[in-house]
Amino acid sequence: MDLSYILMLTLAVPVVGSLIISQLGKTPNLREAVTLITAGLLFAVNVYLFLHQEQASIEAVFTLAEPIEGLAISFSFNTLGILFALIASGLWIATSIYAIGYMRAHKEGYQTRFFTLFAVAIAGVMAVAYSDNLFTLFIFYEFLTISTYPLVTHAGTSEAKRGGRKYILILMGSSILFFLPAMIITWFSAGTLDFVQGGILANNLSSTAVIPLLILFILGISKAGVMPLHRWLPSAMVAPTPVSALLHAVAVVKAGVFSIVKVIVFIFGTDFITDTHANDWLIWLPTLTILFASLIALTKDNLKERLAYSTVSQLSYIVLGALLANQMAIIGASMHIAMHAFAKIALFFAAGAILVTMHKKNVSELSGMGKRMPFTFAVFTIGTLSIIGLPFFGGMWSKWYLLSGALNYEGISATYWLVLSVLTISSMLNIYYLLSIPVKAFFTSPSEDELAENDTSIKEAPIACLIGMAIPTVMTLYLFFDPSVFYTLSEAISK
Repeated sequence: MDLSYILMLTLAVPVVGSLIISQLGKTPNLREAVTLITAGLLFAVNVYLFLHQEQASIEAVFTLAEPIEGLAISFSFNTLGILFALIASGLWIATSIYAIGYMRAHKEGYQTRFFTLFAVAIAGVMAVAYSDNLFTLFIFYEFLTISTYPLVTHAGTSEAKRGGRKYILILMGSSILFFLPAMIITWFSAGTLDFVQGGILANNLSSTAVIPLLILFILGISKAGVMPLHRWLPSAMVAPTPVSALLHAVAVVKAGVFSIVKVIVFIFGTDFITDTHANDWLIWLPTLTILFASLIALTKDNLKERLAYSTVSQLSYIVLGALLANQMAIIGASMHIAMHAFAKIALFFAAGAILVTMHKKNVSELSGMGKRMPFTFAVFTIGTLSIIGLPFFGGMWSKWYLLSGALNYEGISATYWLVLSVLTISSMLNIYYLLSIPVKAFFTSPSEDELAENDTSIKEAPIACLIGMAIPTVMTLYLFFDPSVFYTLSEAISK
């Protein structure tokens, strides 16, 4: 079978699924069954491409249109793309299961619209993952922003609308002001926007122009959450928890860091960046974001806001790894796309379960809650330990390679020590602002309000939520013992 047709299915399956889901508002059980089937089929298609990746790297390519000669909307199989696609499509299954329990238990309105737009957004993620050139990436990067806006504002409240405005203005504004000009400069400099191993700018761009152009890309791809263009992400936490979990812990934010890694590796080329010493100066952007976002997270009592700023910090680990531009760091950055996704989605799922079951939003309200929701807080603990990077959890490996990349960095000595110091300090802050939550839940006495309720019975979220929570949690544990799939793909990206 020509694998170009299989590649087409990665776009077609969620689009067709969304059309069917949109017609099933009167039969919610069937609507949700179609959602799960669609998610399962998409994951199966991506697994098939992964298993046939040698053949797919040659055959799996197709062009949707060519509006201007030399600027095609085209897609192709690539190792970074399949890594991102496997994560997003696999976690769509877990999120769909979780969302069924959450949306019903929370009595959310417009559930058919929710599941329809979710499928549309996943189609956008697949298009970003398999984009063959910068022009295609830009188009579907913007499509992802537009398609997720209604999900962010799903509740329809003034708070949701206000958060949605900030979401759309920052993401689209930064794209128009920075990403679009960066792409145009690249086109006129290199005469192409194709992603090429080793980059396309080495012989086509002055060394003095590397830093300004790379700054335009980093600021323009604001889904990566690099400060100061990070405020859209905490604002988007007004969305229902399944949206926060997949789209703002996995799909949208990972589309940002995925795009930055792809630009650095396949547009600039790591050798060109290190030869021009551009990374000696630009490394300050993600390192300061890592540190400041961690410090801000310490101050947030709202659980989802604390997780949002944790995400801002963790995304810059990936940007930092890409800018270190050596093999170990690129492996670490690529693996962190996966390891952070599984751990952080588990944390968001747990936060949603707490809201649905106990109606608690703030960390200060969680004293003694571990005894009433032991499964939920066990999930939260495992996700936290992986984010910190401790042994027996998948997050250890991405942190291992990121630190190895920092140790192999050959730039300015002061920058070298800055990177190592910030990575160490950030991990310590992770312990404080994340691990303190399950510690509070398991080892402190219940609040006075909780005691007044005189109810200490175990009460967990609906079974669908628990199943959805279990999937990424089990994967977080499994990936410590066998990270080979993501390591192999990450190693291929770094060559």
